[in-house]
Amino acid sequence: MASEPVNVNEFQELARQALPKMYYDFYTGGAEDQHTLKENVAAFRRIMLRPRVLVDVSRIDMSTTILGCKISAPIMIAPTAMHQLAHPEGEVATARAAAACNTIMILSNMSTCTVEEVASSCNAVRFFQLYVLKRRDISAQIVHRVEKNGYKAIVLTVDTPRLGRREADIKNRMVAPQLRNFEGLLSTEVDTDEGSNLEALAEGIFDTSLSWEDIGWLKSITNLPILIKGVLTHENARKAVEVGVAGIVVSNHGARQLDYTPATISVLEEVVHAVGGRVPVLFDGGVRRGTDVFKALALGAQAVLVGRPVVYGLAANGERGVRRVIEMLKDEFELTMALSGCPRVKDITRSHVTTEFDKLRSML
Repeated sequence: MASEPVNVNEFQELARQALPKMYYDFYTGGAEDQHTLKENVAAFRRIMLRPRVLVDVSRIDMSTTILGCKISAPIMIAPTAMHQLAHPEGEVATARAAAACNTIMILSNMSTCTVEEVASSCNAVRFFQLYVLKRRDISAQIVHRVEKNGYKAIVLTVDTPRLGRREADIKNRMVAPQLRNFEGLLSTEVDTDEGSNLEALAEGIFDTSLSWEDIGWLKSITNLPILIKGVLTHENARKAVEVGVAGIVVSNHGARQLDYTPATISVLEEVVHAVGGRVPVLFDGGVRRGTDVFKALALGAQAVLVGRPVVYGLAANGERGVRRVIEMLKDEFELTMALSGCPRVKDITRSHVTTEFDKLRSML
């Protein structure tokens, strides 16, 4: 009998064994040369920790608050598409794991379970990730359903006017299932004989005209706080604050959109400085260890979002697999806090890490 995983990375191989190649490649793949995909993980390894000793760490408090929602640790579930490709219970299983771990799940607009099914499945705190469609009336209907069903925030993804070139999906002729949030509103069946069905779908329904002015439209149809996900520069971070968003997610879409963008951890501090504490900054991309969570918080993030590892856990063992992924990251994060001399999240500071930029600056 195979041994149980002892870290999050080991769930990826279990997912590979469990999934058809098309679906495994869909979840794991990045854009084009996958340079940014590799960098998202590798860049964490170039950040070193600077622990403090002789601090009372007999009690560690990992809890934090995101937009008024208290969670057990600054580790949230990122929006990832089509969980039923990984496990029959899909996003419902993921939501239940989030509730069990007392954290926030961000449900994808491209989920295979409906907004209502996920909301009724458990008492997890839920945000909703939104793509704005060419049919704005359909996006508005979905936003109203989200609000009605108790979701606490809208996470608007802004880096996907078109889908990135994901060559594994093109080779596999990736087929997207009917997305049930759109049932009765929009067909997501695409008739194409070549390439990725998902790419063709996105080209058919996503609104490529979306611009900063449209944040006002979205604010006009909902009372929920709006975060924007996909910011990588200080210019866009400042603009986001100017248009009145409630938060920012530093993200390169898991390296699935534009290749040769920087690893998200390498631009996190730039965004944090631009925002200047006016809104919370969240982070995703490459988080695989509790030390990664610590590093992101030291560089100014209020919480991290975890994507692929959650899907790997779901594929390997359903709800229990997702719970184990989150629990492992929490356990490692707690240990990192203890060994770094930080009994509370607010004790984690910029002085607890050193980056490549710090090393260069010291040589000047």
